[in-house]
Amino acid sequence: MKNQLSTLYSFESKELREGEEERMGKNGYLPLFETKPAGGLVFFRSYAASIFIGICFICFHRVSYFPVTERWVWVGMFVAELWFSFYFFITVIVKWNPVFRSTFKDRLSSRFEDEELPGVDIFVCTADPRLEPPTMVVSTVLSVMAYDYPPHKLSVYLSDDGCSDLTFYALLEASRFAQLWLPFCRKLKVEPTSPEAYFQTTPEPVDDVFMANEWLIIKKSYEDMKNRIESITSLGKVPAYRRKEHNGFDEWDFVLSRHHHPSILQILIDGRDPNAIDIEGKALPTLVYLAREKRPQIHHNFKAGALNALIRVSSKVSNAPFILNVDCDMFSNNSKAIRDALCFFLDEGNGHEIAYVQYPQAFDNLTENEIYGSLRVLMKLELAGFDGNGGPCYVGTGCVHRRESLSGMKYSEELAVELKAMKYDKKIIGSASFNEEDCKALASCTYEENTPWGKEKGVKYESLVEDVLTGMSIQSKGWRSVFFNPQREAFLGMGPTTLLDTLIQHKRWGEGELQILLSKHCPFVYGRPNMPLKLQLSYCIYNLWAPNCFATLYYVFVPSFCLFRGISLFPKISSSWGIPYLYVIFVHRVHSLVEYVWLGGTVRGWLNEQRMWMFKRTTSYLFAAIDHILKLFGFSKSAFAITGKVADDDVHRRYEQEIMEFGTWSPMFTVLATLALFNLLGLIAVVTNNVAIGDARMKIFDVFGFQILLCYVLVFINLPIYQGMFFRKDSGKMPASVTLQSVAFALLASTLTIY
Repeated sequence: MKNQLSTLYSFESKELREGEEERMGKNGYLPLFETKPAGGLVFFRSYAASIFIGICFICFHRVSYFPVTERWVWVGMFVAELWFSFYFFITVIVKWNPVFRSTFKDRLSSRFEDEELPGVDIFVCTADPRLEPPTMVVSTVLSVMAYDYPPHKLSVYLSDDGCSDLTFYALLEASRFAQLWLPFCRKLKVEPTSPEAYFQTTPEPVDDVFMANEWLIIKKSYEDMKNRIESITSLGKVPAYRRKEHNGFDEWDFVLSRHHHPSILQILIDGRDPNAIDIEGKALPTLVYLAREKRPQIHHNFKAGALNALIRVSSKVSNAPFILNVDCDMFSNNSKAIRDALCFFLDEGNGHEIAYVQYPQAFDNLTENEIYGSLRVLMKLELAGFDGNGGPCYVGTGCVHRRESLSGMKYSEELAVELKAMKYDKKIIGSASFNEEDCKALASCTYEENTPWGKEKGVKYESLVEDVLTGMSIQSKGWRSVFFNPQREAFLGMGPTTLLDTLIQHKRWGEGELQILLSKHCPFVYGRPNMPLKLQLSYCIYNLWAPNCFATLYYVFVPSFCLFRGISLFPKISSSWGIPYLYVIFVHRVHSLVEYVWLGGTVRGWLNEQRMWMFKRTTSYLFAAIDHILKLFGFSKSAFAITGKVADDDVHRRYEQEIMEFGTWSPMFTVLATLALFNLLGLIAVVTNNVAIGDARMKIFDVFGFQILLCYVLVFINLPIYQGMFFRKDSGKMPASVTLQSVAFALLASTLTIY
């Protein structure tokens, strides 16, 4: 028996060795990451093929049964359905071959000592202390300072485009608290490393009295710091006695306004200073505050301009080969995220061709059923599909970049050889503080004049979605990108908490994506020859957001319009031609529900997602398309809207209760309410006719069944709008002005339809 076991184990060991050898690269190293295709692709592809067959039958019916009268309405329906079919084809391409990746951090640790690991520069961007509270900003900063990574290899930069001394004061407080927080995180292996998130979600330890006392001390220190920041923020200015704490406050003597001031650069912690240590004597990360110069007459290019200033300044201060950028509300939720990213960059086989590693966006403040929808499918599945087609797009936050690719360098074999041979144990001699004055010129508002910055170098300026354009530019230069979704989410942020904020955010995204499609940066032009065709097509899933509004509006308005006029747009319920319509609609929606629940959502969450899908297509993307058309004719200019990260108590309470927030006037609400009322009036008209006719009810349903069902669905989707207009009494109800306008428009449209 012993010999048999020995033989068995030796055979298994031989198999394991052979498997490891197969996975080894040509250089003899085991890979630092692996890639696996998604499971269940046979089912998805079968579903997609069956939908395609159903679409073919629908198209044949539309062409074969062309009506003699009202033909233009029929043609409009056919064109809308062709558009939906084309967009479905694009989504199938994106989801055809998603891939998921995993890393081997143990291999990274065994292969690289701490001193051999590369430096990482971390960029945090904020723009307005009123919309992005300083306490939230510094909690994010502290979370990335506490990464499980050699601290002397980290440099954290805060870009303050609001040039607020309140934000600077908060960062100064954070630099002091970091001396306590970083050792605490190491000792307790804290997750998440944001003190705000940690103390909200983690109970006091009870098993260890000593650790419990330390936990309470750190919590009290954080709360004291937070109270000091909030009290000064509520004052609106830093008192004189606080300004004496740091010479950096003198810089604000030359600030005329947040839009008119010189560059301000302050290095609050110099990581190369031997005195920059925490309470345990360990080194602290470098911490830098930057407010780039602004002048009223010079366009500052919003977040893209801020990131480019950080790229230039950091190249002189720390010049780390890798750059992580996060929004000020996206705190670190996984202290090993940097090590995960480096498993891709430092892989001996393929790491040299990777430009950036994109983590998914996730949100900490979503309600259970995600009342305003989420980016769940986009972030967890579509980006994995992009990865399978050539690489994910850059989504603007939670992304680790290679400095060479972000600085405009093209991928080449020569560069690949250099990257493979690169060693990361070099040290910059001197003090970071020595470079402060020299670096200010790099953040001046005139530095980029007559330079490739914003065009061929750095983050791109020619779109409202500078992140997507930048990622596409990097991929067009031959680089690859990688999507990585770890088991523990890498970052958690804050999603919009009102309907209007959500619609405005998607308006900007939709307009920016359309801007790319109709410019020289169109993926089919810009992406050749380095981007595969399937990746170019994948970008269309977002580039076509705004044009989607026209087909959706047609389907939302015209069937109800035709109900008033007695015009049938679909086959009879009793006809066999109704089967393809029923199949495509039912199976497509069931697949959407299964997909959403599989990704961790709820059934009610899926219903909310469908509601927001329609709301965005009929308002956000409509206004995005109109605005871009006006820009093409010179009637409008681009603007960057910051989504608020704070809400008053009543708004927050309604959000937690999943009550939709209206509250303020907006033309978007007028459009939504008018369409909702028009469909409700159409449904009432049908029900009234059915009651009056009596015995002919089944005949009417047979002829108009599909339109009536569509009308019912639209009325169901719009239930929160009816509640906000007629039944709610709180301050978040639909404004009376919007209700009156919408009622007038809906009645006028109904009257014109009938007569």
